[in-house]
Amino acid sequence: MRVVVRTVSELCLTVGALIVLFVVYVLFWTGVRADGAMDDQIDVLHHAWVRQPAPAASPSAPARPAPPAPYRAGRPFAIMYIPRLGFTWNKPVLQGTAVDTLKKGLGHYAGTARLGQRGNFAVAGHRRTYGDPFKDFPRLRAGDAVVLTDGTTWFTYRIDKGPYKTVPSDVEVIDPVPRKSGYADTGRYLTLTTCDPEWGHSHRLIVWAHLDSTQPVEAGKPAALRR
Repeated sequence: MRVVVRTVSELCLTVGALIVLFVVYVLFWTGVRADGAMDDQIDVLHHAWVRQPAPAASPSAPARPAPPAPYRAGRPFAIMYIPRLGFTWNKPVLQGTAVDTLKKGLGHYAGTARLGQRGNFAVAGHRRTYGDPFKDFPRLRAGDAVVLTDGTTWFTYRIDKGPYKTVPSDVEVIDPVPRKSGYADTGRYLTLTTCDPEWGHSHRLIVWAHLDSTQPVEAGKPAALRR
């Protein structure tokens, strides 16, 4: 009997230790790795933007801008700032919503509008784990600014509605004109999505925003990012 009790006790201790290690991994280590990965993606963007050639000016006719290059799957193309979540909060936005992509930052839904363009620019992010980018998503309110830059332009969106709770199958939330957003006409919209509850994924939280203003990066930071 003593041998049985000792064996069961040792098994319980082993299982308990494994559970603790798993919790540490989920709560701490994935966050450390994700923070490093997101910093790396932002560094990639900054280095790319520094190397961007200045647009050539012609004395006889204005230069015609080259058409924007398509976003590359799994690659960063913008940085997002949300002052409501803290003035040090900034995350890279990558193309696509694959599992590996969302470990390195926020993900742009393929097939939705490009940043700042007509339609719905839709972005997903983890609520918890992998850096907890949208941990405080429920704090977002109408009127809050969501600012993005692609290295040449600042785009300031203003939240109109949210957080709205729905189910994962409700894919209409990223339509060009999301029916439940309150928008009636085609515009330049932003949709942010994340999981709910905080440690689950049975539902989704959504916020919708409209493009409020743009300005070239040479003009300095937009008002929403100035303290």
